Amino acid sequence: MFRTILAAAAVTALLAPITASAQDAAASPAATAAPAAAASAAAPLPASPNLVAAGSITATLKASAHFTILSKALVNAQLAAVLNATPGLTLFAPTDEAFQALPPTQLAKLLLPDNAPVLQKILIYHLVNLTLDGAKIKGAKGPVPSVEASQLQLDGSGDPLKVNDADIIQADVKATNGVIHVIDKVLIPADVTLPAA
Repeated sequence: MFRTILAAAAVTALLAPITASAQDAAASPAATAAPAAAASAAAPLPASPNLVAAGSITATLKASAHFTILSKALVNAQLAAVLNATPGLTLFAPTDEAFQALPPTQLAKLLLPDNAPVLQKILIYHLVNLTLDGAKIKGAKGPVPSVEASQLQLDGSGDPLKVNDADIIQADVKATNGVIHVIDKVLIPADVTLPAA
């Protein structure tokens, strides 16, 4: 199910360092004042679920009360066993609160057996077929292919670290077969249409 998409040696090439021009702009007083003002106006991050490693990726998710929807979705999409048996993964894991931000009828339909192929595409879009810890993301910015084959945009240029438009609210939960980064939104690949709400 999971195919090798890229080698670990390619991480630095895929995650391009922040350009010198961006660093120069950030060093100017005007540039530093604007982000500070934006940060103070930004909504606060959701609280970290304080996820603790408890074996494999799936076992770690099941051991927490904050990932019941994701755990159920992995079973419904017939991905739990494959995910458990595959080493060296990175999972960007949406919390229950992230899933609950979807329209309720849409979420219910997504979990129906008829929508398993759509759910599977969404879930594997949250996976990268190599271990990307926070140290590799921090200070870098660029695309990385997901297991779904669509690109994820990682942004480690600020705090918090981001993947697409989601904030990483807890990084570097080291499971036995990979790393989990907890995120505050469900990521939807561009080639997926969600069931109508």
